Amino acid sequence: MPVKILTDSTSYINKRLREELDIRVISMNVKFDDESFKETDIDNESFYRKMEQKGIPMSSQPDIGEFKEEMTRAVEQGHSLLCIFVSSDMSGTYSTAFMIRDMVLEEYRDAQIEIMDSRVNCMQLGFAAIVAARAAKEGKSLQEVKAAAEENIKRSRFLFIPDNLQYLKKGGRIGGAGALLGGLLKIVPILTVDGGKTSITAKVRTKKNAAAAMVERVAREIKDYGTGEIAIHHIKCLDEARQLVDSVKKALNMNMDIPICDIGPVIGLHVGPGAIGIVYYTERPMR
Repeated sequence: MPVKILTDSTSYINKRLREELDIRVISMNVKFDDESFKETDIDNESFYRKMEQKGIPMSSQPDIGEFKEEMTRAVEQGHSLLCIFVSSDMSGTYSTAFMIRDMVLEEYRDAQIEIMDSRVNCMQLGFAAIVAARAAKEGKSLQEVKAAAEENIKRSRFLFIPDNLQYLKKGGRIGGAGALLGGLLKIVPILTVDGGKTSITAKVRTKKNAAAAMVERVAREIKDYGTGEIAIHHIKCLDEARQLVDSVKKALNMNMDIPICDIGPVIGLHVGPGAIGIVYYTERPMR
């Protein structure tokens, strides 16, 4: 039974790659006081312009009806399904997926549907889905595809620098970084997603030095554990993202392809404009 991959829109996987690997995406939602929409129905430039005008909106998990429709479609087409979602500490999508699966299994008792809590977000989630989809293309079983995704997460990391912590604070996604608030007027924290939550990995004096520290860590871990893939994330700071690509290539002494990926509305409203980061995974587990 062929395996298909379903993830959510916070994976921010490039459209061309999604189509190439047939990765299916269910969209998260965003709600301002006077309007709401799917994350996938608005371009990033328009969204961040709205946020400047209207303030920070709320985010919510995918529509239940569309969720069920997506799962059902895969089953009706004769596929087994691996669902990989954003950390359950950041969204109720993972827990809702079990309810949807039970509904599908009432109609299709032989359906094979596995659900994973990635404990991560953005392209760290995206890379897990990509690696799983590649394994599925190779004809591997559902359990083998799931194991490939789980193994990839053990070999991946997301480091990022927010312009400030106010978005994380208001969105309730500050996690272990909460102790920073109110005390770091001149300190730039390097944050990561650890154990499903946002936490501090380092504190640096300037954003430039923080970016250099991120690059240094990436280079060190790739040297120690082998080269996988790398992506650069940003929110409305494309020039900084391009500079970060150049810095990573120079540090690794490699001319590898490093895509630049915008962070979309659902994660962006929690992190805020000016954020920049690096997502990468290695050949061997870092954990």
